[in-house]
Amino acid sequence: MRLIKNSLAIVAAIFFALPVLAAEGRLGVELNKTEEIEGGGCRAFFLFRNESGKSFSGFEMSLAVLDGQGVIDRLLSIDAAPLPISRTTLKLFEIPELSCANISEILLHDMTSCQPQNEDEIDCYAILDLSSRAAARLVK
Repeated sequence: MRLIKNSLAIVAAIFFALPVLAAEGRLGVELNKTEEIEGGGCRAFFLFRNESGKSFSGFEMSLAVLDGQGVIDRLLSIDAAPLPISRTTLKLFEIPELSCANISEILLHDMTSCQPQNEDEIDCYAILDLSSRAAARLVK
């Protein structure tokens, strides 16, 4: 009987916690595609899918760009703000003097700003979902 009561208590705790977990929205960052820039370099197309429940007036990322051998080639700082609530936003960023074919991975090195509108800075790592449709991976 004691085992049944403990099991029911655990099930109830999980059941009542689910709405709280589901209420926390997500912010998707997708490296959608890359294309070569005439004259050299790579243009990266990022989609930001903001289902977090907050608009962001500040959203800056420091990215480490790894070459075809997996060696860090450079750090790239990108500012994607503003990110409106419940919207998908397209942002283009250029990586000069590096061919798209020579980018194996882009690492989210640091979040230098994650500022919901009219709120204090927050830690966005917990709500970020990274993905890539390009040849290069986008990872935390």
